[in-house]
Amino acid sequence: MSEKRTGAQILCEALIQNGVDVMFGIPGGAIMPFYYAMWDYRDQLRHVLCRHEQGAGHAAEGYARATGRLGVCIGTSGPGTTNLVTPIADAWMDSTPILAICGQVSSAVLGKDAFQETDITGITMPITKHNYLVKNVDDIAYVIKEAIHIATTGRPGPVLVDITKDALQSSTVPDYSKKIFLPGYRPTYQGSKKQVKAALDLMLKSEKPLLMIGNGVMMAEASEQVKAFAERYKLPVITTLHGLGAISEDHELCIGMPGMHGWVHVNRAIQEADFLMNIGGRFDDRVTGKASTFAPNAAIVHVDIDPSEIGKNIEVEVPIVGDAKMVLFSLLEEEPEETAVAQFHANAVTWMSHIRELQSKHQHKQQYLNRPDTSMFLPHDVYAAMTKTLNDRGNYRVVTDVGQHQMWAAQLIDWHRPRTHITSGGAGTMGFAMPAALGVALAHPEDTVWAVAGDGGFQMTNQEMITVIQEGMKNLKIAIINNGYLGMVRQWQELFENKRYSGTPLTSPNFKLLAEAYGWKGIIVESAADVQAAIDEAYATDGPVLIDFRVEREVNVFPMVPQNKSIGDMITE
Repeated sequence: MSEKRTGAQILCEALIQNGVDVMFGIPGGAIMPFYYAMWDYRDQLRHVLCRHEQGAGHAAEGYARATGRLGVCIGTSGPGTTNLVTPIADAWMDSTPILAICGQVSSAVLGKDAFQETDITGITMPITKHNYLVKNVDDIAYVIKEAIHIATTGRPGPVLVDITKDALQSSTVPDYSKKIFLPGYRPTYQGSKKQVKAALDLMLKSEKPLLMIGNGVMMAEASEQVKAFAERYKLPVITTLHGLGAISEDHELCIGMPGMHGWVHVNRAIQEADFLMNIGGRFDDRVTGKASTFAPNAAIVHVDIDPSEIGKNIEVEVPIVGDAKMVLFSLLEEEPEETAVAQFHANAVTWMSHIRELQSKHQHKQQYLNRPDTSMFLPHDVYAAMTKTLNDRGNYRVVTDVGQHQMWAAQLIDWHRPRTHITSGGAGTMGFAMPAALGVALAHPEDTVWAVAGDGGFQMTNQEMITVIQEGMKNLKIAIINNGYLGMVRQWQELFENKRYSGTPLTSPNFKLLAEAYGWKGIIVESAADVQAAIDEAYATDGPVLIDFRVEREVNVFPMVPQNKSIGDMITE
């Protein structure tokens, strides 16, 4: 290319050349040259105008989580960029590949407290894989290529590129051919063959093995390999919150979710196991409970593409650094002695039988499965209808916010496919669901996308409902589990703080009228008898629908592991 381009034009072309076709953002002074140039590329770059930069960031996350591709969000300098901090932190915690493009004041006034100047690279350094301050137009093409490479390779994550306004306005002849040179950045994909063999040898000596799968399996698109490995060795499979759907929950080897609000029999199995292989999970505290008491009898193998995660929380006997799919391929390539495998199969079958006995003993006692005989309208009534309808109809994806409704969704909806359950895990960001669902719905127009939110989290980002209308999207539905409280906080106050409900009773607007003001259909449901009809009406409506489920106010999520307690110490009612 011999013709000059402005930095803004180069930015557009660099994004297109690196596979970007959708962006979520809000314009402003410092980023305005990019928006000026964007007009000429509008057939190749779709820009979604959000109503708050936090919404743009979460929408980019939803798009990335649903597709495995890069999500892109845009903000101008100052408050535009600081509003992106929350979704960047959320993406950092959940290993979501997003690129945040920020406008910055001109380089001549950098460091002089110019209007809307903010050191966004300094602010986001701890919550990005890498970030850049670009002051020279000649650097834009390469920086975008490198930033996208870093965001989408190895352990995925957020990268921020801050570009000064004069760099966007200046002109140069771009060089798009420069090759990426990052000698210090070389993610390990292929796990050590020696370690793979050691892990398998250790597993075959065990009598009570477990396979735990997490977000890394989802990111690596390794669901089929997990299934093949589990079936070959008859391994009971645990799915973490981010692993839900990686193996179908109706598979005979899938035993459920562990941790703070996991199944009792799963946590009991972890505490009894003599071997545990974790593929793509990071042993976070919501899974382990008190770390020193987690899986006390188990030899642990940890597979993770990020070496810093291995041994960080739980002591590991065999570490394997590598991509989940590549390591699983290596595990499947191993051919141990048939006699050892036969004995292991016999032990595994006996062990699974024991786990199912634990399940029979504990699960029928749980309130979320054994509904109390009451006239109250419980959240469980909503989820019972939802899981049946979703799985009968198919072509669905569910995005949940953070709180009680999030845990009920994880427990009570039957998850069968990868990337159909999307939630904010590590950061636990209230306000995630509505804008993230927007990104998911745009990425998958063939699916019906449900945002499930509490009345508290929904009020943080509900303005993105009008973005849905502006973009002409019809495949998004919202279910609000409305209990008039910040429900999970209230639950903790009830159980551990003598019912001192300080700051948790919550007044909400009439969500039906709010929906109608935004151009959505609104429905109010106040009894269990009307739940199914409302869900059916939502499906029958050619456009976005909000259902306000006004459930019993003081219902708790069980089971529950209290903070700093072993996962063996669960409150069940």
